[in-house]
Amino acid sequence: MVVWRCTRNCVGNCMYCSYTKEYAADSELSTAEAKKMVDEIHNFGAQWFGISGGEPLVRKDVFDVIAYAEKEYGMEVSLITSGFAWDEERFNKLTKYNVHTAISIDGNKESNEIIRREGSYNKAIRAMEKLGSVGLLDCLVTTMTKYNIKHMAHPAALAEQYKARMLVYHNLVPVGRAGSNMPDLAPTADQYEEAFNEIYDIQRKLYGKVKVNVYAPFYARIVRQKNPVDFWDWYHEGYLGRCTIGGNYIGITENGDYRSCGFHEGYRIGNVKDKHLSTAWEELQKSELHLKLRDKSNIKGRCGICEYREICGGCRTRAEYYTGDLFESDPACNYIPKIMQENPKLFEKKQ
Repeated sequence: MVVWRCTRNCVGNCMYCSYTKEYAADSELSTAEAKKMVDEIHNFGAQWFGISGGEPLVRKDVFDVIAYAEKEYGMEVSLITSGFAWDEERFNKLTKYNVHTAISIDGNKESNEIIRREGSYNKAIRAMEKLGSVGLLDCLVTTMTKYNIKHMAHPAALAEQYKARMLVYHNLVPVGRAGSNMPDLAPTADQYEEAFNEIYDIQRKLYGKVKVNVYAPFYARIVRQKNPVDFWDWYHEGYLGRCTIGGNYIGITENGDYRSCGFHEGYRIGNVKDKHLSTAWEELQKSELHLKLRDKSNIKGRCGICEYREICGGCRTRAEYYTGDLFESDPACNYIPKIMQENPKLFEKKQ
């Protein structure tokens, strides 16, 4: 899948929104440019075309672009929405074009409306009901904050009730508005640890009903500790939480820029208007910075000496936010590496 962030325009005001700058509609790809982008995605070999925002459903031509991807290339299309811009006309078009649709839901009603806005929970539930009734509820997506960290089971119950194909938990990445709200918004490392252990149990409970995935690098360590027998099959075939900034991902922003992380606004690698997607990907694989990030022996601090470094390595964007260094430790993880547990005096001065 290649994901297009089609707009920054939105009807919400989420506390962790990736954006802080005022929305500029004239920075978006035109309809013709967006269709050219679809050509690039198809030629690149991606079978899935993902659409995110902002709120994709407020972009006026979004269904023109979706129709082009489906009719011209037979691509599978997925889209994520809060449900707040939901109406019958949009639902009918999602159904017409068989769009696999994800709904953002941040815990229970109370936590969701703290993070998003009043009325957001009931709108999301209505969207789930409608999508579930026609088999298009692809995914529920929860971003973990201090307001919902105790309510990880609630989205799971909704996913099962409305027959979502998948449930995704995101750890909080401090970009945009999330960065400015971080002191009051971010769970502690201990809270993350407790929640991820709960999510592991939820994953086991829903096995065969709803696929549970976690976008957090150190969730791999949790699974490795709990289920070493089945770990490698899960890690290679079912885990989506690895840090992608080392050249394992390419996405497209609303103005057509290619980027190597779904959150980081820096590290752009050209634009679809004047560079082929395949060319940008090839350049990404040869980039000195991204090759250095891919080699986890370059990671510093606790992450650098951790025995789980190669399957985890932390979130580089979060490390940069807290330390100013892309290669430093991710402070959202509370795990003490084995070498530090066995030789605490060796590391006392460094702490």
